[in-house]
Amino acid sequence: MQTANDGRPQAMIAMSGGVDSSVAAYLMQQAGYDCMGVTMKLYENEDAGVPRGHTCCALDDVEDARRVAYALGMPYYVFNYKDAFREQVMARFAAAYQRGATPNPCLDCNRYLKFGLLETRARALGCEVLATGHYARIEQLPDGRYTLKKAVDTTKDQSYVLAWLTQEQLAHTHFPLGGLHKTEARAIAEAHGFCNAHKHDSQDICFVPDGDYAAAVERLTGAHSEPGRFVDTQGKVLGTHRGIIHYTIGQRRGLGIAAEAPLYVCGIDVPNNEVVLGRNDELFSTELDASGCNWISGDVPGAPLRVTARIRYRQPEQPCTVTATGPDTVHVSFETPQRAITRGQAVVFYDGDTVLGGGTID
Repeated sequence: MQTANDGRPQAMIAMSGGVDSSVAAYLMQQAGYDCMGVTMKLYENEDAGVPRGHTCCALDDVEDARRVAYALGMPYYVFNYKDAFREQVMARFAAAYQRGATPNPCLDCNRYLKFGLLETRARALGCEVLATGHYARIEQLPDGRYTLKKAVDTTKDQSYVLAWLTQEQLAHTHFPLGGLHKTEARAIAEAHGFCNAHKHDSQDICFVPDGDYAAAVERLTGAHSEPGRFVDTQGKVLGTHRGIIHYTIGQRRGLGIAAEAPLYVCGIDVPNNEVVLGRNDELFSTELDASGCNWISGDVPGAPLRVTARIRYRQPEQPCTVTATGPDTVHVSFETPQRAITRGQAVVFYDGDTVLGGGTID
């Protein structure tokens, strides 16, 4: 491990400007690390639909991160990853909606930017450890391998978006907040006078601050979504939709279709530019297939596993059987029907508190 001139190990702290990453920086210092704070510059105002000349929320976050880093006496840097973010996160986000899927860009940002490019930069700068403000835990097993576990604070657990971490990445990553509750993190920030001690948690996708995903897709691609037909599950035409990028599986609001019973989006037929509507009970299924799977242990299971799984970020885990059908593909069979299994979302597998891995729902 690289060490500072005074013998302390060196760590890079990914600082978003929020309270969690700020407290992570403080805790890493307390653990004896020589720390540097860094923030990734990911997009320009126009990418987020914010007019040029206005103060974008991302700029405020940079200033908050800088102030905390300086208060802690650590050097602070901003790295420009705009091109990589556009290619690996925003472009993937837009392409997923165009093919009728519903993506999770935060997962891609973790996978390709934070624990990809940034971790590589950390190693190049002599930092053996990258620390973040995620609520999750990393433990080393007796055989030397690493395992990812849920956070102690289950209401803030972020293990779902970390399921693509590898053994090599886990070996060089620290999550200082994994054993804390959010209230404890805020108390630490308040006790040390951090400017962001009471800052609200971000709820939106950073480059879609107004929550209008369809407008973001059109802004990113320069292409307008073509209207098409609403049809029921038997193919009967019900009306005209605004373009498939406006819809996701399970959606009820904004359909503009009068019916005797509530209708929901049950399917998106991209080749025919049709959105399939149906009753709520038509949204339930017990099966899914997933690809692009990562097994955190590094080993693909040789036999079916009885585990629990989440098919979206805040969903309670559901009992299921996972069968590997290839090196990075699986079939999942749930014990009870699940509502609105959605193409493009992540399915993440758990054994108690341990994250086994995950894949992208096909």
